[in-house]
Amino acid sequence: MLSSTLARRLKNPIFIQTTLLPFTTHSLSTKPTSHFPSQTPHTTTSPPNDDDSAAVFETLSCYGNDWKRALEFFNWAEAQAQFPHPAETYNRMIDILGKFFEFDLSWDLIERMKRTTTITTAAPSSAPNHATFRVLFNRYAAAHLVGEAVGVYRDRLEGFNLKDEASFCNLIDALCEHKHVIEAYDLCFGKTDGGDFAGKNSTKVHNMILRGWFKMGWWGKCREFWEEMDRKGVEKDLVSYSIYMDIVCKSGKPWKAVKLYKYMKSKGMKLDVVAYNTVIRAIGLSDGVDFALRVFREMRELGCDPNVVTCNILIKLLCENGRLRDAYKLLDEMPKRGVMPDVITYHSFFANLGRPKEILLLFDRMIGSGVRPRMDTYVMLMRKFGRWGFLRPVFVVWKKMEELGCSPDEFAYNALIDALVDKGMVDLARKYDEEMLAKGLSAKPRAELDTKMVEGG
Repeated sequence: MLSSTLARRLKNPIFIQTTLLPFTTHSLSTKPTSHFPSQTPHTTTSPPNDDDSAAVFETLSCYGNDWKRALEFFNWAEAQAQFPHPAETYNRMIDILGKFFEFDLSWDLIERMKRTTTITTAAPSSAPNHATFRVLFNRYAAAHLVGEAVGVYRDRLEGFNLKDEASFCNLIDALCEHKHVIEAYDLCFGKTDGGDFAGKNSTKVHNMILRGWFKMGWWGKCREFWEEMDRKGVEKDLVSYSIYMDIVCKSGKPWKAVKLYKYMKSKGMKLDVVAYNTVIRAIGLSDGVDFALRVFREMRELGCDPNVVTCNILIKLLCENGRLRDAYKLLDEMPKRGVMPDVITYHSFFANLGRPKEILLLFDRMIGSGVRPRMDTYVMLMRKFGRWGFLRPVFVVWKKMEELGCSPDEFAYNALIDALVDKGMVDLARKYDEEMLAKGLSAKPRAELDTKMVEGG
């Protein structure tokens, strides 16, 4: 098992850069055949502790844009550090592989999970579970491999004793999340045989389909399905109303969401934090941020505690209305109310601040408070500084990304290269362009670098 000392090291970006990155690079260059160890998985007498699992999980996430390096670290943790992977770290690795369409390797890992549970005392903590196949459904749906996702549910889940209603709902949710709601609808109600759990007047399934139409932005279809639920006698719950409020709000009619909110109150429905978040956003858009703050106070008076999403909505409204001082005040108050800011909290400030120095100070504050930037955080800042013509802040952000052990994706590379090209630094831009191509990432065609689109796109 990983020692607590090594678990602390895995959270240290310097250790990641000086030890893990060179190790995995060396492993990639000398590895003879398979991506997986040939030996029998390590047998342990106790499951991993939470600190170990969190450290390994976080390190894998740092390699989220480099599946080969992630897999080398995954195998190293098991073989060299004697870490018995629980389902959580297996699932994270499967997610990374699926992101790069490495589904054969994903299935190798799933089979490895199944084998491990029969020969180690870590079982059943490493057994494939509903979360494992939720990840797989999600990656198949994101890759538009709908047939493969449905095939897993129909043909393979029985072998894992997981062909049940929870898995069916995970499949439908994944299809709806990635805009395959038509196929999801057919599985549930119509043309395609969805098995034992299809065709039921389940509120949960109908809510997922309603959210699927919402993800497509087909507002007319949303309204039609909302009315269909009434005709079929489907009982609408708080989640149903929350989704539909979000639909009318995002379709450009926030006043209708406010009207629905008043209807819910007249019926004596007790709103939860998710419903209130939608209402606050809707009222902020239709009536202004001050009215949104009134609902925020009402929410607290009624005993419904705000969460980070509530505060993020208010901070975004305040920032967009130029009330940065009030937004900063709310940011300072969040920890006092037991609500810790997340990366989305800071994104609202970054999108609306107008001075590089102020943005970088807030960026440092974010990291210092323990909030880890996402890849789109780095990309957002580099693009913004690049548009303004400030190259030094672009490199400050790039360097911080490297220090934190994050592997840049194609959007990060392209943001940096665009900034360099705009400043006439063509040779340096070409260096990064070649580096990203060597990693298998897609570069933009640029006349300045003598690159062009491959025929056929």
